[in-house]
Amino acid sequence: MKIAVTYENGEVFQHFGHTEQFKIYEIEDGKIISQEITDTNGSGHGALAGFLKERSVDALICGGIGGGAKAALAEAGIQLYGGVSGKADDAVQAFLSGTLSYNPDVACSHHGEHHGEHHDGSCGSHKEGCGHHGSCSGH
Repeated sequence: MKIAVTYENGEVFQHFGHTEQFKIYEIEDGKIISQEITDTNGSGHGALAGFLKERSVDALICGGIGGGAKAALAEAGIQLYGGVSGKADDAVQAFLSGTLSYNPDVACSHHGEHHGEHHDGSCGSHKEGCGHHGSCSGH
């Protein structure tokens, strides 16, 4: 099994479509047997699902993610665990032990469907691009 995590400076990066790196973990018998950090080379949003599929990734752990990317991952057969924040290594260990806290309904709603509306703020301040501040996890 392979698990990819949106990655920046050891943390789960909070915006799937803007991630510049994934950390990909290879799992056997419930243990990490290898891990590598790979650059996305500027791939964005929908192309990232193909990027992960080409690398035989089975599951993705990330922070926020838009609806189009969620659909592309589902089409690629990649399980999504969104709304996760904190250290990437810790998230994978939690996944392996069955204790990963994630949000099955995670969404970064600034991709068009809610513009101009005030919503619950779970994506934080959009002026910061729903990325580096870590509040997009819905917590």
